This record gives sequence, C-alpha cells and structure tokens, in this order.
Amino acid sequence: MADPAPDDAKFLFLDNDFRNSGVAQADWSAKKMVWIPSEKEGFEAASIKEEKGDEVLVELSNGQKMTVNKDDIQKMNPPKFSKVEDMAALTFLNEASVLQNLRERYFSSLIYTYSGLFCVVVNPYKMLPIYSEKIIEMYKGKKRHEVPPHIYSITDNAYRNMMQDREDQSILCTGESGAGKTENTKKVIQYLAVVASSHKGKKDANPGELEKQLLQANPILEAFGNAKTIKNDNSSRFGKFIKLNFDVTGYIVGANIDTYLLEKSRCIRQSMTERAFHIFYYMVAGAKDKLKEELLLEDFSCYRFLVAGHVEISGQEDDEMFIETLEAMEIMGFTEEERMGMMKVVSTVLQLGNIKFEKERNSEQATMPDDTAAQKVCHLQGINITDFIRAILTPRIKVGREVVQKAQTKQQADFAVEALAKAMYERLFRWILARVNKTLDKSKRQSSSFLGILDIAGFEIFEDNSFEQLCINYTNERLQQLFNHTMFVLEQEEYKREGIQWNFIDFGLDLQPCIELIERPNNPPGILALLDEECWFPKATDVSFVEKLLNTHTGHVKFSKPKQHKDKLMFTVLHYAGKVDYNAANWLTKNMDPLNDNVTALLNNSSSTFIQDLWKDG
Repeated sequence: MADPAPDDAKFLFLDNDFRNSGVAQADWSAKKMVWIPSEKEGFEAASIKEEKGDEVLVELSNGQKMTVNKDDIQKMNPPKFSKVEDMAALTFLNEASVLQNLRERYFSSLIYTYSGLFCVVVNPYKMLPIYSEKIIEMYKGKKRHEVPPHIYSITDNAYRNMMQDREDQSILCTGESGAGKTENTKKVIQYLAVVASSHKGKKDANPGELEKQLLQANPILEAFGNAKTIKNDNSSRFGKFIKLNFDVTGYIVGANIDTYLLEKSRCIRQSMTERAFHIFYYMVAGAKDKLKEELLLEDFSCYRFLVAGHVEISGQEDDEMFIETLEAMEIMGFTEEERMGMMKVVSTVLQLGNIKFEKERNSEQATMPDDTAAQKVCHLQGINITDFIRAILTPRIKVGREVVQKAQTKQQADFAVEALAKAMYERLFRWILARVNKTLDKSKRQSSSFLGILDIAGFEIFEDNSFEQLCINYTNERLQQLFNHTMFVLEQEEYKREGIQWNFIDFGLDLQPCIELIERPNNPPGILALLDEECWFPKATDVSFVEKLLNTHTGHVKFSKPKQHKDKLMFTVLHYAGKVDYNAANWLTKNMDPLNDNVTALLNNSSSTFIQDLWKDG
C-alpha cells in the first residue's frame, strides 16, 4: 500500500500516541460520566452525583452542580472510543455521542467518519492534502476496514461491487446547503477517472481523453448552474445524476448527466448578499477588448439583474474563472461558434433586465421610451427590433377563432421580459447539458454496468423561502425517506440473518406525512395539487391559493400558519430537517411559467443558427 506523506497522514490516521495513551485506555467503570443538554453547546459533559427518582444531580466540569431529568441524560462512551472511525462501534449510540465523536475528529482534521453503512463528512471549508493520486493508489482495491474513512473508500467499494456482482451501483450525496455534496461528487468522479483509466485498451486513439472530458464537464455546469448564496459560495442551484458507464473490464466507456430543478429565477433576482449564476460575473469580469465589444458588455453596476453589482467571492478571481471555463469548453469540444453563441445568450439575459417600460399618460398601455437595451438584445439574438418591440407591447393573441393584437400593461410587459430572460437561460442550460452529454456518450463501445452519483441541491431554510425552496426541500424529503428505508431495512435484515430478536420497523414511514402534505393528488389534495388547481381559475391569486391551503390543511401535523407573520402569503411546513416558513408570492406565475409566443417565433427565425437551434422546439 502506498503510504501518504507524513504531513498528509495526520488528515487520515488517528494519532497512535493518542490510541495508546493512558487517557485513552483509562478505566471507565468507576466513572459515571454522562451528557446533559446545553443551550450553548448542544450537550455538555457531567458526572452523576446522586439519583432521586426521575431526577439526577450532576456536576459539570467547572464544578457547578445542577438537577436534570433522567430522560434528558445520555450515556457517555469510554475514552477508548474517542475519535472512533466507525460510530456503529460505539457502546452507547446516542445523539450526544455521535456529535461528540464527529466534533473530536473534525478538530483533529479527520473530516470523514463511518456510521455503519454510510460515510459522514464534515465540511472543513478549506483544501486538505488527501485527494492526490498517491492517496488514490492507497485506497485502490482495499476493503473498508483496511484504510481510514474516505469518500475514496466508499467509491472503491461501489466500483468493486459493480465489477464482482455485475450490478449497477449508486452513490447518494445528501446534506443541507453548503455541506459539501458537490465537492465530494467531484472527488468520486476524480477517483473513478484515475482507477478506471488503468484498464485502457491498446486500440484507444486518445487514451485518457474521456476521463479528461468527464472532469471538465463539471466546471462548465458549475459556471452556468452554481451561484453564491448566504450559506455557500459555490451552491448548486440544480440537481444532477451522473451516470458513468463501464465495460466488462471496468474501463469507463461513456457517461450521461441528467439535471433537475434549475433555479432559473436566480438569473433575474437575488438577495443583496447573493449572486446570480457564476457565468454572469465570470463573463463581465473576464471578457476583454474585442470580445467585450462583440458581447456589448458594460460594468457590473449597469445591469438591473445583477442587483448588488459585483458581489465578490473571497479567494476567487472571476476573470481567471472565465478563462478556465472557456478552456473547459475547448476540452469538451465546443466550437468557437458555439462558445460565442453561449456568451451572447448570457449577455442578452443581462440586457433584458435593462429594458424599461412606462405607462402611457391617458391609458394603462405600456410604452418603451428608450429602446437602447432592446436594440442590444435584438443585435445579440439576430432578430428585428421593430418586430421585437411589437411582440412585447402589442402581441398577437388568439381570441376564439380570431387572432388580434392586444396592448399590454406595464406590469404585463415587465413580466414578459423577465419570463423571456428565464426561459432563454434555461434553454441555454439545457443545450449545454445536451452538448456535454453528446461529447461524453461514447456509444460505439459496449456498456456493461453503470455507477451513478446523485448530487442534488441540499435542504434550504432561508430568510425568504419561495417555490424553489419547496421543490428542493420536497426532493430532499423523498431522498431522506429512501435513505432511511434503504439503510435501516438493510440493517434489520442483517439482524435477521444473525438470529437477533427484533420487531421490524420501517423508518421511511416517519417522513410520509410531510411528503403526502406536499404531493398528495386528492382526498385531500396536497400543496402542489392545490397550486395546479388554482392556476386554472382566471381570478385566482397567490392569496387565494394560501387561503385554500389553510382551509384544507389546518390541523395537519406538518402544516401551520406562522404566528409571527401576519402576511397572508405565509404558511409553514415542518420538514424532517426543520420548520420552514414559505412565502407564496408569485407562486401561481412560477407554476404556470407562461411565455410570449410572438417572441419565441422571432427567435425561432433568428439570423443566428445557434439561436435557432436553442428555440427550435419553441
């Protein structure tokens, strides 16, 4: 086994001096150490001094004595279990002991810990030297107990199981926003790109090309699908399932990526401390001279859709990231025409935000006093300015059997432009994904098995939670249910094999009430069904939708009206990860997502073949 460098070993291996110290091997039987609840720390250590019925007198480390309820006490493990690599080995498996073990390991720079069948990682928010090729070699072909906990070990075991059992495998990365799911997904791909490339055949014209492209797909998708949020500087604003295909010898022969729930509204609206998608900042900061001129780019402060201007990310240079993104596109085989087409769409989205409408003096009709931004949009998209303005201000609509021109209000025109910006960005993202998949699909080689990696946006509780957060949190509820069911069913089947007496429990059912509250189609309809239903009524509003929710679900164990909010648009859902107050403003619009057919027809006939391709099914 290739040993890591001495300096790197401390990030993987527990200090042997610690393992063999007198403290670690101390006699525990004479001590009555326990964990008691603490408002500040969650739990703190105490020793039992006296027990009186349901109450216990304990002494804290600072000498303070206090009385606590016996039910609030959790047993502490002997010191020999301190910083244990697999928490399933703990004598007392309780919440306090699990948290303490993770905490002790984290402060010793040991971020990976096993918990039975799965691996827990605590985000260090810094780079650790435990992902080199030397470390990869150390984990290759090793059983889990032979090496320290690591995402590489989980990956290698999945890979070996796929090869030995000829069964498809999947790795699920779960956790709240900012937990490190995307980074660990990248480590899984990195590991497999190295391990599986060692099986290359002699006939390959470009050995390692697919692996290189596989690693470069991520920077492109992150540039267009990730953003800075309050909790995370590189938050995935979409979910993805990466499917790596292998031949019978274990060599990667292709890949495919499916994406879900792109938060397209982020390209037009963010809070003051957050950013739109990274690519907007990369491009505005990184495009120089001729490119800047071709894309009609201006300073950050000129764009309404970049509400806070140039929100910077510590330790990241946006102009350098722009160069890296373009290089990744080149490795993926994107042509110069395709790259320019993509950048023009991104610039167009920014220009759409600068189109301003006013209300005519003697009517409700919208007017566009200054068409400068509109002209830039049309130049970038290869469409006629007069036709575009007409399509926005007086679109042709079908009334019965007739087609008539209908003047739009300022509100309708504003909405049409924002809807176009979102649709344009979403179509670009879908095009990029299809283009990446085309490069990664090496279908000429026969696939035998696949290994999938799921990386979805983590559970979110923000100050303002909208429709996007409900979709993300609902997805996490379903994933957590699958996780609970799979993990605990497997564990209980092990009990059965070992002859342990046990009453079977399906822990997946614990999440069912919340899931049904959201997804139930009828009797009574859940949140999503009621939202769909309300969208059918012409006079329905976001307020009437929330009123229906309250009438239907008041009294539901997972639903309530927030007491601190008097806003008629607020309602609360009690998720497995916490209570979330949702603001239903614009939910009907987001659910219907209507688009101006007049504008899509123009784009479908653009002078740019790239734009035509983007809107060919429009």
